[in-house]
Amino acid sequence: MSGTSRLSISTSPFLHDVASTPRIMWEVVFTLIPVFMAAFYYFGLSALLVSLAAIGGCLFTEWLVNREKADSSLTDGSALLTGLLLALTLPPGFPLWMAFLGGVVSIGMGKAIWGGLGQNIFNPALVGRAFLQAAFPAAITTWELPDGHYWAPRGANLAMPFFQGSPVDAVTTATPLARMKFDHVAASIPDLLLGHTSGSLGETCGLLLILAGLYMAWRRLINWRIPVSILLTAALFTAILYVIDPARYPSPAFTMLAGGLLLGTVYMATDLVTSPLAPKGIWIYGIGIGLLAVLIRIWGGLPEGVMYAILLMNAATPLINRFTKTRVYGHS
Repeated sequence: MSGTSRLSISTSPFLHDVASTPRIMWEVVFTLIPVFMAAFYYFGLSALLVSLAAIGGCLFTEWLVNREKADSSLTDGSALLTGLLLALTLPPGFPLWMAFLGGVVSIGMGKAIWGGLGQNIFNPALVGRAFLQAAFPAAITTWELPDGHYWAPRGANLAMPFFQGSPVDAVTTATPLARMKFDHVAASIPDLLLGHTSGSLGETCGLLLILAGLYMAWRRLINWRIPVSILLTAALFTAILYVIDPARYPSPAFTMLAGGLLLGTVYMATDLVTSPLAPKGIWIYGIGIGLLAVLIRIWGGLPEGVMYAILLMNAATPLINRFTKTRVYGHS
């Protein structure tokens, strides 16, 4: 019939959110730019080199496993985000070939073998970090203080692959978490807030991580329940121990600002794919991460436990979803 509009027939859902996967990924990447700039301010060229190596490993593997597909997955920002997050968990003097290998493992074993984006159980960046922790424990626990050397590689950045005895031209030091765990000496809160401490690239400037988390929660890029439940649990658990023995145990403020708790809470634990769906499950998930992180930090063999806490709760997410799923209206 002339003059009548055409009827469009389609299946549900009929309403679509404007927030597509590429848009979410790229917006999260943009929130990491200030964090990376802080890392560059403190560690200079090494921060850029390690980041490029990790991102290169992720992009190369993403291209390799999807090269025969019609639609390229390189443009959705997920591989770039994984590489940048992996780099922020590494020390500034980390060998570049190891960072590249970590990127390969992050995409290959953390995402591709599960079926690609949206199918993975574990956070891909933390899978790569866990592999590097197991394969190269000495290199990944060698830390340096910010010393103003911007344009020179640090530590073993330029070490040849699989060769031992590479020269180290920087003075290494312990992280605030290591000093607290083994010497019971706490770093100052202003230093932790502004990032003038040794540690991974992403442990610089806790203030920027807090602001990034607030922005992403406001934009609904992350579920606010996850960071709130993790930080409240870690702070409450630590406060109890701190009241018992303040000379031995860290304060709640130190616990939240030191190490990778803020980075892991804001960017890794809030991964939409590897976190629970129901509100009740999200609270269980966040409380579990907070408890495990503090338990490993205080009584474990390593000063840091955020990575293992998140990976363990990633593994528990399918079970949490099973027992906390929202009841469908009209069904028991």
